Amino acid sequence: MIELAIHILLLAGLVISACMVWYMDDLISAAISFGAFSFLLSLEFMMLQAPDVAIAEAGIGAGLTTAIFVIAIRGTDKKDGGSSE
Repeated sequence: MIELAIHILLLAGLVISACMVWYMDDLISAAISFGAFSFLLSLEFMMLQAPDVAIAEAGIGAGLTTAIFVIAIRGTDKKDGGSSE
């Protein structure tokens, strides 16, 4: 019963973090939300008795990919679409 409740909480967290990635206007916030999504997905893999997939998802999805996104976003210039210069 507790395991089912944890699965439901993880799945709800996955849906919420996916919606946050979709609705965030700031790219850094969206990248961090994507990292949270990957971390929750790795926890779900761990609950499904797949620890090797969970470790790979946590390391690559939550860690490396989020760091690459943040570094790439910081390396770009932000341009406003409404300026008339």
